[in-house]
Amino acid sequence: LHKGHKAKYSFDDIITDHTVMKSLCSVAARMAETNSSVLITGESGTGKELLASAIHNASGRVQYPYIAINCAAMPEHLLESELFGYEEGAFTGARKNGKPGLFEYAHRGTIFLDEIEDMSPMLQVKLLRVLQEKEVMRVGGSQLINVDVRIIAATNENLEHLVESGQFRKDLYYRLSAVSVTMPALRDRKDDINLLFRKFASDFSAKYGMSKVSLTEDASIMLRRYRWPGNIRQLKNVAEAVSALESGRISPGSDKCVIDMDVLASI
Repeated sequence: LHKGHKAKYSFDDIITDHTVMKSLCSVAARMAETNSSVLITGESGTGKELLASAIHNASGRVQYPYIAINCAAMPEHLLESELFGYEEGAFTGARKNGKPGLFEYAHRGTIFLDEIEDMSPMLQVKLLRVLQEKEVMRVGGSQLINVDVRIIAATNENLEHLVESGQFRKDLYYRLSAVSVTMPALRDRKDDINLLFRKFASDFSAKYGMSKVSLTEDASIMLRRYRWPGNIRQLKNVAEAVSALESGRISPGSDKCVIDMDVLASI
């Protein structure tokens, strides 16, 4: 596998005591056994890429590449050439002999398309062809190339609303959403907040060579009361900061989690 073209996580890495999350993981594990495309929805920071990675690693494609790409991170022309590749002379600066695209690299494996809602209408058409016909054409090329790729897409937007407003293709939406799951926000997984915090804090304490952090009752209550707009990603960042300090207090403000001293006591 090419460097970075391997899924890092499995279902064992999804830490939860929450009934809905356990059910979701069970459904996703069954999805993994199929070759169907999957749409994962949910707020930013809820673990959509973690789930996509776990699905790939539980599938029959595990020995083949897993490639993750953020559709919002690149301008349209660059995303097109990355996904579909290009032929020599296709544009200024194109490599001699051209370059295969990520769909070709991911043959028999999985591509994870994050923030799919930011894909341009033109690329949505090309993606639909990949889903329907299992073939791609490089930029500047004329030859159709057969590919066997599973597509897992993710979004933090309501794609149905984007379809209604004409910003996202209806046929592509139905192709992607035939099998779909929604990741719950962390504020709806209150039983998992302290569980996740302790796991993250333990990992970071070991990483930094610091003493382990333990939660006081007051800190535990604060963690559960806070709404965590940044979800698990934000909780992980707070756990890292607290672990680096070895002790601290979590004082939730209206829109952020501030770390003070002495309510989180290090062992």
